[in-house]
Amino acid sequence: MKTFKLSSLKVIDNEDADMLEQSIPLLDGLIINREDEASRWVVEAYLDKNQYDFFHNLRKDNAEVLIQVKITKESNRPATFITAIIDMNQIGEQINVLFMGTIVDQRKEIIEKKLKALIEQGFQGEDLLEKFKEQI
Repeated sequence: MKTFKLSSLKVIDNEDADMLEQSIPLLDGLIINREDEASRWVVEAYLDKNQYDFFHNLRKDNAEVLIQVKITKESNRPATFITAIIDMNQIGEQINVLFMGTIVDQRKEIIEKKLKALIEQGFQGEDLLEKFKEQI
């Protein structure tokens, strides 16, 4: 397992086909690559108690929670995860929220979309390869 500092946390809501991001003010946090057979990660966010209702409602819906995090420092690129809230604990005037999920490889998604668009435009063979190289 590898453990990193959680630098920022956003919850992404895909309600009504609109992608709404809600930044969550962190007091502290960790992100752990479990390096297990399912490639799961654990994210622990240490938050002010006023965030309890928001996360409690997400958890009781038992829905997948799409989160975007920055690891180690704010200047790093965000990583997106599909998670579930597996636990919440009150710690004095704070809470911790534990997520478990898998990372979404956005680069792969972007490349697949570009390739699909080129194929739909009628490119194939060497022409497809050349046009694809131009775009990436």
